[in-house]
Amino acid sequence: MTKQQLRKKYKELRLNWSIEEIDEASLKIANQLLNIPIWSYNYYHTFLPIEEQKEVNTEYLLNILAGKDKNIIIPKSNFKDFSMSHYLLTDNTILKKNPYKIPEPVNGIPVETKLIDVVFVPLLVYDLKGNRIGYGKGFYDRFLALCKPETLKIGLSFFEPESEIITTNEEDIILDYCITPNRIYTFTK
Repeated sequence: MTKQQLRKKYKELRLNWSIEEIDEASLKIANQLLNIPIWSYNYYHTFLPIEEQKEVNTEYLLNILAGKDKNIIIPKSNFKDFSMSHYLLTDNTILKKNPYKIPEPVNGIPVETKLIDVVFVPLLVYDLKGNRIGYGKGFYDRFLALCKPETLKIGLSFFEPESEIITTNEEDIILDYCITPNRIYTFTK
């Protein structure tokens, strides 16, 4: 299947899920995360879900990170150049949905990309090699390319992987892990 066909397939699969199914699967994903050796770092970057797209609910992950007293970083998208800036999530951070329904910080303390140790990556589909497909704008590929080489990249998905995504590009960044409600996938480069 092409990237466009895979995007369409997985968007439709997610849209068929109820809010209860999303929450239950998201909690299982958060619990699975506790089983991988990623908790000794300081700076954790996570997306805030687009509820209308029925993305993984990262509220459970945020609770784990806060409970472990980690620095939580959230992105703000620039749709003019498809880049992202990054902000520390604090009790004072004001969030507002942008025109694409993405919750983003209105204000906050900027964080340099080179400080980020772990990135929780949104995706629509991924394969057994750790290739991922998002919505097609390249925000995360651009961002991950700017991270330090040792930054861990962890996809969060409700679904099991495709065997292979045929159409990949040199700019595509491979995941280190992908976490599903029932399994942890580890990828080697």
